[in-house]
Amino acid sequence: MQDEGSDGGAAAGSPAPGPTHSRVLLKISGEALMGDQGFGLHPPTVSRIAAEVKKVHEMGVELCLVIGGGNIFRGLSGSAQGMERASADYMGMLATIMNALGMQSALEALGLHTRVISAIPMDQICEPYIRRRAVRHLEKKRICIFAAGTGNPYFTTDTAATLRAMEMNCGAIYKGTQVDGVYDSDPKKNPGATHFPRISFDEVLTRNLKVMDASAIAMARDNNLPIVVFSLYHEGGFAAVLRGEGKFTIVDQG
Repeated sequence: MQDEGSDGGAAAGSPAPGPTHSRVLLKISGEALMGDQGFGLHPPTVSRIAAEVKKVHEMGVELCLVIGGGNIFRGLSGSAQGMERASADYMGMLATIMNALGMQSALEALGLHTRVISAIPMDQICEPYIRRRAVRHLEKKRICIFAAGTGNPYFTTDTAATLRAMEMNCGAIYKGTQVDGVYDSDPKKNPGATHFPRISFDEVLTRNLKVMDASAIAMARDNNLPIVVFSLYHEGGFAAVLRGEGKFTIVDQG
């Protein structure tokens, strides 16, 4: 993959560059599905993100997704208000299943074969997590949406995404956010914030940059799993970043 700022476009008359990885995991927050609403799912936004996923699928990339649940319920917020942490986290896991089903519906409306795979068995609505079965789905070019986190309280969907990406032998985690990479401060609040084309896991942890939670970053570092941070709000941005084009940040060993 090329660093941000390099000429990622194909020369005139030459074919467009192929994808950098053949199998990836897309991690997005539950809030990304809200659109302009303050809560829940915004169907046009879910459909727009599904269309971005379809563009990547049409490149021949094997895809799995992990979606947070913060648009419906956050375990940490519930715990902070006096709810028992484990119960609050289980409620958050159920929220991720709702989001996964919503995304599955949007993807299947576009003709994509999709499986929701839950770490908490719910046989009536989705498959239980069985690693070898999930790998087989990916080999058959089905999109897998991993829901309910790791199935355990005290772990975030960031950690679940890293775990599933390693289990599925993904080439990288693609973290879709509202900004086009990692900055030294919030670019929405500080117009002079510095963008990092590439940054090491250790520097992310040392600077306490909010890429993913610390346990997910440490797990990715220990298993040499790159994280690519990009904006999911630019049309065609996901596909472009997979070709090494556009603006993004690579988090790796440095």
